[in-house]
Amino acid sequence: MEAPIHCAPAPYALFKLAGDDASPDFPQPDVQILTSAGLRIPAHAAVLASASPVLESVVDCPPKHRSSGRVIPILGVPCAAVAVFIRLLYSSRYEEDELGKFGIHLLALSHVYSVPKLKQRCAKAVGQNLTIDNVVDVLQLARLCDAPDLYIKCMKLVSTNFKPVEQTEGWQFMQGHDPWLELDILQFIDEAELRKKKARRHREEQRLYMELAEAMDCLEHICTEGCTSVGPYDVEPNRKSLPCSKFSTCRGVQLLIRHFATCKKRVNGGCSRCKRMWQLLRLHASICEQLDLCKVPLCR
Repeated sequence: MEAPIHCAPAPYALFKLAGDDASPDFPQPDVQILTSAGLRIPAHAAVLASASPVLESVVDCPPKHRSSGRVIPILGVPCAAVAVFIRLLYSSRYEEDELGKFGIHLLALSHVYSVPKLKQRCAKAVGQNLTIDNVVDVLQLARLCDAPDLYIKCMKLVSTNFKPVEQTEGWQFMQGHDPWLELDILQFIDEAELRKKKARRHREEQRLYMELAEAMDCLEHICTEGCTSVGPYDVEPNRKSLPCSKFSTCRGVQLLIRHFATCKKRVNGGCSRCKRMWQLLRLHASICEQLDLCKVPLCR
């Protein structure tokens, strides 16, 4: 059945382009937008052409190549979404509730008709309304509409909520109809896990480096100035001295030095604590630049 054709009010009444005191002298529309339900929205060819290069090519097309004359069909989306889209071509004032309600449709229209600013704003609005249930559908749309920021945001949401997303109808539909997108998602998840492991390993290495650097400072401090119970061989330890600022590490190094001095197993290489002390001494000797003045044992 053919849908009934209705004609919407003129732009100065429908969109209130001229403000509250819209004048009847507003130029008469010279083109009509035909929607899926048969609604005809009057518009101005000059405005459409200035806002969209795609619509400009349609408007400039000679009549002999247009069987519908001055009617431009915009089909496949709700009539209300088309009306909002045309209004946004006239004015850049956005209504958040409209973007929330028709964001997906407006994103598709702004991509098809090459309206980059509107497309960017719609992609942001759609990204703010992502849910577990619609993320797969939005992900497919973001890929088709070349919206990289929205695509990455969807990928991150899927990656962090993979189990719930896997149970949605969108995921099951995608598995049967778009296996390449499923492969892209799984690769993204694997890469995200690798990045997390690499970041954890890097943090662990940094922590180890900080601990070694602090232990090296404490070793030089003990062998040069002395601390609470251990000090240079030519200086008597001061039992009344206050703990240093790194006493938690310094105390461990002191205990390690006292053990190293009296351990009997280290001769045969069977003491793990003595091995750690040897490693600390070797590390110090490898970076020490004051061999003649250094008081750390075995440095030279």
